[in-house]
Amino acid sequence: MGGCGSGRQWASKETTDDYHQLDVRRLQRDGLLERRDSFNLRWTRNGEPTGNISIHPEFDRVILNYRIRQRGGEWAEHEYPVLLERTPCHYGGERVWFRCPAKGCGRRAAILYGGTIFACRHCYRLAYPCQHESPGDRADSRAWKIRERCGGWGCLLDPLFRRKGMHRRTFQRLARDYEQACNTSAWAFSAKMGMNIDDVLCLKE
Repeated sequence: MGGCGSGRQWASKETTDDYHQLDVRRLQRDGLLERRDSFNLRWTRNGEPTGNISIHPEFDRVILNYRIRQRGGEWAEHEYPVLLERTPCHYGGERVWFRCPAKGCGRRAAILYGGTIFACRHCYRLAYPCQHESPGDRADSRAWKIRERCGGWGCLLDPLFRRKGMHRRTFQRLARDYEQACNTSAWAFSAKMGMNIDDVLCLKE
């Protein structure tokens, strides 16, 4: 993407974590969209600054202003508007969305990703990091999240116990999901290691 009026540049092997993210939900939650003076946002990685942007909010749009340098070239200044759309919530209030500024897009998006311009995930064809995980890895992650929700102790081979205060029906649902995730993880591990699935599952006993 070479600019607001340029064509799109596909980057299908990259993920959303590879790009600076501009989240309109955060701007709305922090009350920044109601301001009428410019403010700055900064990005860091491992405590080191990686970028910053100046944002000037108006009622139906925000004006983005920042500098970018690609492949060691000269710094280029970018300033352009991003339209906002407001939709009512079921229980009152409203939710704000970006309209992707890339030429030929205009999708409604909560997050824009910063390349040459800030655009939606579809324009850059970005995958979520979890989409690059194998089915076994995803199942492993799912099992750990359930275990943490239920108390966070032990390893995947240990029994799952209901955390104090957790509704019994909720725990039963989580326990079924946990068993399925663990079995999927075991199948993936057995295939990777060339083992019989029964030999893997017996480790849980």
